[in-house]
Amino acid sequence: MKIGLFFGTFNPIHVGHLVIANYMAQYTDLDQVWLVVTPQNPLKQKSTLLPDFHRLMLVKEAIDDNPKLKASDVEFALKKPNYTIHTLTHLMEKYPNHEFALILGEDNLRTLNKWYNYEQILKKHKLYVYPRALTDGEKQNDTNSSDFLSHKNVFFCADVPMMNVSSTFIRNTIKAGKDVSYLLTEPVKKYVEEMNFYK
Repeated sequence: MKIGLFFGTFNPIHVGHLVIANYMAQYTDLDQVWLVVTPQNPLKQKSTLLPDFHRLMLVKEAIDDNPKLKASDVEFALKKPNYTIHTLTHLMEKYPNHEFALILGEDNLRTLNKWYNYEQILKKHKLYVYPRALTDGEKQNDTNSSDFLSHKNVFFCADVPMMNVSSTFIRNTIKAGKDVSYLLTEPVKKYVEEMNFYK
C-alpha cells in the first residue's frame, strides 16, 4: 500500500486541508493519505494550540466518511524534538509492507535543505508537492525550489485546488464571534462549538 503523509498542527483542520488531502488520495497513485497531527512542542507552549487529543479528534471528525483518508497520532509517542526522518523510519519499521511518501507545500520544499537528513528523505521517499504562493519575505529567500522540483522523487501537483484560508484566520473569526460555516466541515464546526474552542 502506498501512503501519503500530510503533516500539520490542524488547529483546526479546515476545508483547505481537506481539499489537498482528498486531491492527493484521488488524483495521484497514493492508496491512502494519513493526516499526521503534529504534537505540541513541550518547550513552546502556545495558548492558541489545542491539546493534541482534541486536534486529533477534529481530524477524525473531519474525515470520518472518507475511507481513503486516515488520522494519525504516530508522532505523539515519538521522542521530542522529533524530525520527519524519524517518523518515516518508525513507520517503515512498523508497516514494512507499506511505501510512505510525503505531501508538502511548495513553501516547505524551498526550505527542504534545512531539514534534518533531508538527503535521506529525498533518496528513499517520494514527495508530492502542492502549490503555495510566496509572501514578499519568502520571495527574497527563494533559492532552492527549482533544484528540488527537478529531483526524480519530487512530483509537483499543479492542479491541486488551492484555497487562501488558514487556521489562524478561522481562530480569529471564531474569537470575533463570526460564522465559520463553509470553512469547517459540519462535524468539526459542531465539535469546536460544543467544546467552546478558540473563544
